[in-house]
Amino acid sequence: MTLDYFDSPSSLIYGIGNVGRQDDGLGWAFIDWIEEEGLCPKAEILRHYQLHLEDAELISHKKRVLFVDATKDASVTSFALERAEPRMDFSFTSHAISIPAIMATCQQCFQRLPDVYVLPIKGYEWELELGLTQRARQNLNAATARLSIRTGASIS
Repeated sequence: MTLDYFDSPSSLIYGIGNVGRQDDGLGWAFIDWIEEEGLCPKAEILRHYQLHLEDAELISHKKRVLFVDATKDASVTSFALERAEPRMDFSFTSHAISIPAIMATCQQCFQRLPDVYVLPIKGYEWELELGLTQRARQNLNAATARLSIRTGASIS
């Protein structure tokens, strides 16, 4: 799959993160790259520090959604592109809600569910400091190189 899949008015590319916390800014850096390269000009592009319950309503109007976020998950070595599934979980607080919970809320409240993909990019440092670490930048470069390839391949 490439970014071409998300280049339509019915698509949303949503970068999650905080550029003031080093590698937590990976989601926004990915969005910066899309804008700098002029990619996906038809898609809606957003940056937020975190997901909000209201995002369930936002995605209910879309056919396709790509969430991009930094991850500490040890199973992700550089980046991954995964199809997400709705699931109510106990992650919801006033400061956090998971992508699966947003999806489940969308499905339950709006009887709609777009195709949702998640692009977690491996991060390493989360201190109060501007700028990505060198290793996180390498992972971002690997993700952007992979998703910008125009192959016309079908979605897996």
